[in-house]
Amino acid sequence: MPHPIKLFGQAIANLEKCTNKGSNKVFMGGLMSIFFIASTFFTFILIKRLTAFNVYVEIIIGSIFVFYGLANRTLINEVLKVNKQLTNNGIEAGRKQLSYIVGRDTHNLDEQAIRKASLETLAENLSDGVIAPLFYLFLGGFPLMLTYKMVNTLDSMIGYKSERYKDFGMIAAKIDDVFNFIPAKITAILIAVVSLKAKSFSFIFKYGNKHSSPNAGFPEAAMAGALDCQFGGSSEYYGEIIDKPYIGNNSRNLNLKDVKYACGLNIKASVLFLVIGISILNFFLHY
Repeated sequence: MPHPIKLFGQAIANLEKCTNKGSNKVFMGGLMSIFFIASTFFTFILIKRLTAFNVYVEIIIGSIFVFYGLANRTLINEVLKVNKQLTNNGIEAGRKQLSYIVGRDTHNLDEQAIRKASLETLAENLSDGVIAPLFYLFLGGFPLMLTYKMVNTLDSMIGYKSERYKDFGMIAAKIDDVFNFIPAKITAILIAVVSLKAKSFSFIFKYGNKHSSPNAGFPEAAMAGALDCQFGGSSEYYGEIIDKPYIGNNSRNLNLKDVKYACGLNIKASVLFLVIGISILNFFLHY
């Protein structure tokens, strides 16, 4: 606190307890989602207008919210923590650390499954936590960027297919799918470009749309191709086994070197998109 994304999460959790009941869960969940998304957008539009009286104030306030809207350092640190705990303190420590950043059950995962899960979430959240927020920042400034963060927070909290959320969170999950449709593809291409590996490109086209999510499969496929490894397979969620299609066919063992290489790709892809976005904005502002 007072990180705005934590405030988003608290607000969602508090209202969900009051509204996730009865027979109209789809409607109530959708109404709650639209309320939070719309109120976030108009709140930050108001903040932007209130700070427009002075260019320096506008830059400072805008920069603070952009800082809050990006999560790349946290993402990389958390993924490295998982793998360092696994390497230094054993499988139970790795499972526990992984449980903080993934939705799947981790209590039965072996060493390779832990490393694979951490790399899958690294690829997926490069899109959700970095490229997509920057994409909406370039489109509509920090108000649209923070609106996207609300969309993504809603999905991460109620967009599950569990008994509690499968109806209530359905519309939130669909809205998140729409918002991430373009950024997920951009993320996959960026990973492939910075990896300089043809297999990364081929994996995007071969496996990108085979994931149960319409978006997550693309950056995961690009990362699997860059690492020449295999993602996907069976995972346990809330005690239920979910079979995900395999991405790639090289079921080789992953190690800490692979994880660090993937984190490097993450940083390179982020910088490349930042440079491209700024260049495009600069072009339109001048011409």
